[in-house]
Amino acid sequence: MASKHAYIVAAHRSVMGRYLGGLSRLTAMQIGGQVAKAALESARVGGDAIDEVYVGQVIQAGCGQNPARQVALAAGIHDRISCCTVNTVCGSGLQAVMTADQVIRAGDAELVLAGGMESMSQCPFLIREMRTGHKFGDAKLLDAMQFDGLINIYDGDIMGCIAEETAEKAGVSRADQDAFAARSHQRAAAAEAAGKFAAERIAIEVRPGKEPLAVDETVRPEATAEALGALKPVFKSGGTITAGNASSLADGAAMVLVAGEDGLKKCDAQPLARIVAQATSGGPPRELFLAPIAAVRQVCEKAGWSLADVDLFELNEAFAAQSLADVRALELDEEKVNVNGGAIALGHPLGASGARVLTTLVHAMRDRGAKKGVAALCLGGGNAVAMAVESA
Repeated sequence: MASKHAYIVAAHRSVMGRYLGGLSRLTAMQIGGQVAKAALESARVGGDAIDEVYVGQVIQAGCGQNPARQVALAAGIHDRISCCTVNTVCGSGLQAVMTADQVIRAGDAELVLAGGMESMSQCPFLIREMRTGHKFGDAKLLDAMQFDGLINIYDGDIMGCIAEETAEKAGVSRADQDAFAARSHQRAAAAEAAGKFAAERIAIEVRPGKEPLAVDETVRPEATAEALGALKPVFKSGGTITAGNASSLADGAAMVLVAGEDGLKKCDAQPLARIVAQATSGGPPRELFLAPIAAVRQVCEKAGWSLADVDLFELNEAFAAQSLADVRALELDEEKVNVNGGAIALGHPLGASGARVLTTLVHAMRDRGAKKGVAALCLGGGNAVAMAVESA
């Protein structure tokens, strides 16, 4: 029977590993499997109770058949369960949760594991033409991470160059970007010091018998606007985008257990939140960084909320320029946005980020007693996704 509502029963993310850092020897599936297992344990539910599995991942080359299936079996989910790997670029993890919400409300499932994962450290390099034999001259080596994740395929421009364009059009200054980025790190460092990540974050075992990686490697507590202001632009001479005011490459995973009314009865845990609405939006590929504006407005309209009704927002920080352009267009109170820091501090493992922002949102809502929250991300290619949740 179809459920009227879908609920988030458990939501966890891995510790965030810096690029080529502490998690780099693990595959995305190994990281995701540990987080998925933790989500089931939090809900006190066995793997045989899960109806379907949806896991987002962007760079799948070299990862083997159906990475979502690998995660499910690693977490102890029964092998009769269908698994689907999702790729909508940066929104993959949230799209997986949106799909879980849809199948539950359609009556096709009652308990679904959904989330996302990425090991950017293990993304391979590719050589085309080798299958037929390269006949003459140099062969081009493609970086799968850049080609499949960080380049606008429609014109070959890299995301950072498009972010420069967005900053110029939206009138976002270098100083404002650096201040925003520093605040992201400072908020994440404050959240770490106050123990606010304890409920959402899972330590990851890297080597059997060794201490697990337990603290995010990506956060820089010492970051200040002044220090970031000394960094040189990366993508354009005289530009404003630097390594400091952009999200960092990272390894990580986040998993969410979604249940309908009957699915809740299988869990020995109270839900964290109820999914109220979801929305997608789209526009020209080069305007991807502005796409969340429409998605956030649409999801609030579907929920019957005004923007002012929302207590907390989690908006993925691909770049400080993009974040500020969206926040200003929506006229949001910055004290409600990414209160524990965002991807500039925590990193942006592409396939994981959608589920990560949702996970951080529901735990921040519980910590602060917030009632209404919205998570949103821009996606390479010109789309955006958003989800509205309320405390359960």
